[in-house]
Amino acid sequence: MPTLRRALAAAAVAALVLPLGACGSGDGGGGSTDASGKVEGDITFQTWNLRANFKPYFEGVVADFEKKYPDTKVKWIDQPAEGYADKISADAAGGTLPDVVNVSPDLVAPLAKAGLALDLDKAASSYRKEYLDGAWASHRIPGMTGTYAFPWYLNTGPLFYNKTLFERAGLDADRPPTTYDDLFAQALRLARETGGKVATLANVPTVEDFGRYGVQLMNKEGTGFAFNDAKGVQLLTKYKELYDAKALDPQALTATPESSGKKFLTGAVAMNPGSALDLGNFKKQAPGLYKNIGITDQITSTGHVNMYVMGVMVNSRTKHTAASVAFAHFVTDAQRQMSFAKKVAIFPSTAGSLDDPYFTEQDGTDETRVRVAAAKSLKNAVNYTPVLFSEQMKTALRNEVAKALQGKETPKAALDNAVKACDTLLRQQG
Repeated sequence: MPTLRRALAAAAVAALVLPLGACGSGDGGGGSTDASGKVEGDITFQTWNLRANFKPYFEGVVADFEKKYPDTKVKWIDQPAEGYADKISADAAGGTLPDVVNVSPDLVAPLAKAGLALDLDKAASSYRKEYLDGAWASHRIPGMTGTYAFPWYLNTGPLFYNKTLFERAGLDADRPPTTYDDLFAQALRLARETGGKVATLANVPTVEDFGRYGVQLMNKEGTGFAFNDAKGVQLLTKYKELYDAKALDPQALTATPESSGKKFLTGAVAMNPGSALDLGNFKKQAPGLYKNIGITDQITSTGHVNMYVMGVMVNSRTKHTAASVAFAHFVTDAQRQMSFAKKVAIFPSTAGSLDDPYFTEQDGTDETRVRVAAAKSLKNAVNYTPVLFSEQMKTALRNEVAKALQGKETPKAALDNAVKACDTLLRQQG
């Protein structure tokens, strides 16, 4: 995750690579996996690029925990966004991994494989019922039993669309696409009516898009990828049609969430994913767009929207397992998550929290409308990005998708090649 902002905007959380080999096998030493003992001892808690904006909040959490457990002392450290995965890798290899660590699912996977992440299904099963099913499952590793991090904050978001651009193309601005068939048909019409000057989408399909489309991403054993099936080929073929018609922005092959957002701000594309945070940005930077903004649900063939999830992992080799598990749970319990969610536009992963009036009651503002809709969709949302899908794999898929869109390969050949490359990288993970 290069920036918290990217996650909060519910754009693409960029998975960072943590080579399994860098973790090492260790000496097998360390603390007990029993979290039922007395909560005591000095522990270290590491977050990911959160100090600058949330220092008082986390200092308060630490103070409250130490007050509840006077025999503990928590040292809070925060690492910058850049190089976070490398820092974890170095700490894991050097035996200096903090006791409690802020992770994303892709970061916890190699740590779990190396035996450095505590299995919470064994050590903290009593807390399982406090979290949403989908959130708890997000830190499970294919091919392994167990759950290796407490789920923390979640995010998802709607699709924003420019009503003015829809109307100019003769489309009903009050009836945005709700299915993929609608999306593709309306995108082609919008491109045709504007002479190819306005695209509908600014991003090539990612693994999350294949998941939303209903493609099986991996085999059930978690030993290989499967997004080159007929449904996957169908989706990429549709995107090829959009690209040829300029309904997909010509610069989509090299687009980033930031560049796509700018395209939407300037009216170069008609739709873009986002979150409630973006509304304030629209209001400030593009008041004309804000006045004519349309908000609709994520398009999915599965009935489940995509969610992004952060987690809090316990180092299996901590010398103070009870204190580390207690603190990881404390940070992610319902009270703390609700407090955090009211400071920034994220959502709690705790069961029942999304039923709070803050997430269910409208007040007439667009910001609340987005928050309420997102909270509702999160109750059965899915983290479509496979836990084992590394940044290198994302690059491999993106490169092959680009070849298909440019006509250098057929969609089938491109996805076959992408799966082959990703399977090779998967075997290299261990």
